[in-house]
Amino acid sequence: MAGTFARRWLPPLLIWVAAGALMRWVDGQSELAHIGNLALLLVLAAALSSRWLPLGWALAVDLLAVLAFNAAFIEPRGSFLVELRLHAWLLATMLAISWSTAGLMARLRQQAELAGRHAREAERLRVFSEALRDAGDAAAQADALREALQDLAGTPARLLVLKDALPRSDDDTAALPLDPALSADQRTGLWLSARRSLAFGPGTGRHEELPEWYLPLRGRAGSGGAALIAVPAGALSPDPALRAQAQLLCDQLGLALERSATERAAQQARDAVDQQGLRNALLAAISHDYRTPLATIMGAASALQEQDERLSPAQRRKLAAAIVDESQALARMTDNTLQIARLDAPGVTLKTDWESAEELVGAALRRVRQRHPEARVRARLDDGLPLLRCDAVLLLQLLDNLLDNALKYGGEGGAEIRVTQCDGLLTLAVRDRGPGVPPAWRERIFDVFQRGSAVADPERPDAATRRGAGVGLAACRAIARAHGGELRYRARSHGGASFECRLPLPAPNELPMT
Repeated sequence: MAGTFARRWLPPLLIWVAAGALMRWVDGQSELAHIGNLALLLVLAAALSSRWLPLGWALAVDLLAVLAFNAAFIEPRGSFLVELRLHAWLLATMLAISWSTAGLMARLRQQAELAGRHAREAERLRVFSEALRDAGDAAAQADALREALQDLAGTPARLLVLKDALPRSDDDTAALPLDPALSADQRTGLWLSARRSLAFGPGTGRHEELPEWYLPLRGRAGSGGAALIAVPAGALSPDPALRAQAQLLCDQLGLALERSATERAAQQARDAVDQQGLRNALLAAISHDYRTPLATIMGAASALQEQDERLSPAQRRKLAAAIVDESQALARMTDNTLQIARLDAPGVTLKTDWESAEELVGAALRRVRQRHPEARVRARLDDGLPLLRCDAVLLLQLLDNLLDNALKYGGEGGAEIRVTQCDGLLTLAVRDRGPGVPPAWRERIFDVFQRGSAVADPERPDAATRRGAGVGLAACRAIARAHGGELRYRARSHGGASFECRLPLPAPNELPMT
């Protein structure tokens, strides 16, 4: 309070004291003692003091200054009488100029205050817009609006922010948690403002007897909630510009909530389209790629059933082996297809536990050697590998698919599993010495229902007839990404392919106690 008083009244007081002293000094100098010079000093003091004084005070002080000038310097001195008409005109002109200057200064102060207010409002809107842009969810956006409203009005602000669409009836569970200090009437007012997209309270023309403003969070298609702002204390007539600024902030949040809802709906639509496209692709694969193993199984089973007596033991064993091989291939394609469909669905959760890389590799070797006892499969693992938080069934399926591909397309060099750790990553690499994959196909082979065998090795006549639906590598990449990792292809320097699954390792303090 003392600082405000000093800033407002001390400068004009010093100006008038200095002007009075200067006029006394000039009046004592014979060569300067002219009534016009003294009048100019008074007008200058009036103009300078008007920079700080309110208009009413400036007019009063100017009038008192002219009267004092009359008594001190106009003959007869010591009274308010004026002998000459010229002096009367001089006093009137001095008062008119002083009052005009005071009016102009007051107008300039008003314009400067208005410009400053507009600048503060623009800055507040800019800061709030940046806060909305950076806020990740509706709760963070609501906090940003609450802070902006409280800073603007200087009074508490409370919000009703809907989570989704406006419910049929007032249901607090459909909104973000409300302030428990809200009364039943205030809750009703917030819901009514949100439903009607109308403002209530002083100056709105609706329920002006209320001690608060109820402002809707308006979007283009409706309201995403409402805000309650207590009218500043002592305000007999609340500032409509303040309410307009608060409404503008509320509308910004309403538009942001509407954009978020539109983005969620668009994402849901895209997810639905993707899922439908995946379903269609899976149905196409089942209807096409599954026919060959099913036809082989049915043909072998029919031959065993209808011609059993005419078949030799070797022929029966061959047919039985064909049934087993094709059944295993069909089961693998089914598992891979189902994993792609499951892992590509939004919100999927894995059944993770702490697993040993050594045990995962050992289980994968046992499975592949049961199917291919004649194959050459080796494994090399770094010492001291940490435990891995993962879904063991999925990672075992990933290794199984990669080993099967290495043995299928890698030629007679066999396959190798190499496990290393570096820079917080565990790398599971399956390598072979086959022809590799051409550069144009090194990313396409990870797409669903893409088979690169014929392109990778066109000189081998059996390449195009290899069994598969093109889902194995796609399933492997989906498994790697579901674990927060990535599956990549790398061409080996001396020939062959290396499919490398890189998975993030847990921090040392996250590892289980042993």
